[in-house]
Amino acid sequence: MSAHGHANAAPADLYRHSLRLLLDKDIAAWVGLWAEDAVMEFPFAPPGRPRRLEGRDAVAAYMRHYPDHIDLHGFPDVRIHRTTDAETIVVEMRGVGRVVATGAPFDMTYIAVVSVRDGRFTSYRDYWNPLAVQELGLDLAASDAR
Repeated sequence: MSAHGHANAAPADLYRHSLRLLLDKDIAAWVGLWAEDAVMEFPFAPPGRPRRLEGRDAVAAYMRHYPDHIDLHGFPDVRIHRTTDAETIVVEMRGVGRVVATGAPFDMTYIAVVSVRDGRFTSYRDYWNPLAVQELGLDLAASDAR
């Protein structure tokens, strides 16, 4: 699936493709999967961190330095659930790798509610645990990592 070859991609296929791009540390291609007016939300964001990003450019700015903070190695246990809305999925997964600054293992569980229109992400609610990130030694106030 190329950056332009996802117009008919099912939400689950687009999501799996996005995970491969994150593993490849291809943030530009990952951001290219987002609609221009997409919204990314973090309902559990701690104080000082964004709760809502509006637009592809805001998502790009947020993710720009992600590989400098977290070296992802894999996404075991990905479970994608369909919903009654054909354009929306619920994803349960783990991201594993290492924290770049410390070398400590990274192992985070995520739940996301993701909507897709015309083969692009339009809405992404990311329910990650900010307390677990702090325990890993990531300084949320000083980095763009999540």
